[in-house]
Amino acid sequence: MHIKGYQRQAMSGAYCTLQSLVNLRLSARDLPLFRQGRSQRQMLGNARSPFKGRGIDFEEVRAYQFGDDIRSIDWRVTARRMKPHTKVFQEERERPVMILLDQSHAMFFGSQLNFKSVTAAEISALIAWATLNHGDRIGGVIFNEHELNETRPKRSRKTLMHWLNQTERMNQKLRLASIASMDAEHGLARTLRHTRRVAHPGTQIFLISDFSHVNKESEQHLAQLARHNELMAIKVNDPLEQHLPTPDQYRITDGMHNLSVNTGHPQLRQQFHQQYLTHHEQLKQMLARYRIPLLEINCATPSAQQLLGLYGVRTNNRELAQ
Repeated sequence: MHIKGYQRQAMSGAYCTLQSLVNLRLSARDLPLFRQGRSQRQMLGNARSPFKGRGIDFEEVRAYQFGDDIRSIDWRVTARRMKPHTKVFQEERERPVMILLDQSHAMFFGSQLNFKSVTAAEISALIAWATLNHGDRIGGVIFNEHELNETRPKRSRKTLMHWLNQTERMNQKLRLASIASMDAEHGLARTLRHTRRVAHPGTQIFLISDFSHVNKESEQHLAQLARHNELMAIKVNDPLEQHLPTPDQYRITDGMHNLSVNTGHPQLRQQFHQQYLTHHEQLKQMLARYRIPLLEINCATPSAQQLLGLYGVRTNNRELAQ
């Protein structure tokens, strides 16, 4: 949706480019997304795996199960208890990280600096670069109303560049004229359902969206994902979704229909703001039920500056690639 005549500062991001997403690697160097684990070995990654197997850290002794490695049998415990017991180790692996990036037409909106779709793409690029810098595997799903594009997590710059190329491609496909025929609600639910099938337990998942089309099915998938994975929700907002613009007469279009709105009515302004607050509070409560952290990003402010700030990195006198 566009509101003609409302533009406080020059638009710089109706679409993202591959070069702009690549440039964000400089800002991502300072992004502390992941806590440091025990191992600092370059090829093993820095995250402790939720899976038990052969590794360097002893975990426990338990009864032998069919398929266990006989080399791990604890013969002393076996002799004492008269039943086979095996040693279990905590195995260190690279952490798989998946980004779920919403590029539906609900995201094709912006009133100041960027469209929400562009800010979401930039946030995903920052997370992707930070993940690779940390030595973890990066992949994910980019989705809209009718398309789902998956990149399997790998610890590879080639995989990351493939992700950025697909991000640019999906972003560039957004067109105002096709908004009316889209159903973003099913796109989100389908993506979450697919993620449940492909995400290994313990995967770090970042869901980047405006969450304008969350339904009961989406909530059920989120609840299940949160049980077995580390899930974080990143909500992209635009200031115009929270408050109507300065009182005046505006023309609104969705690409097919036009409407004239007078934003000077106090009751209309209050109702508009309250509707946003109600939806936002419902989202917060739903995510809190499943212990899913929520970060909020405003597309009227440079993406890297905000994300670094949310993670406690001071950005004064810092050159941020945008």
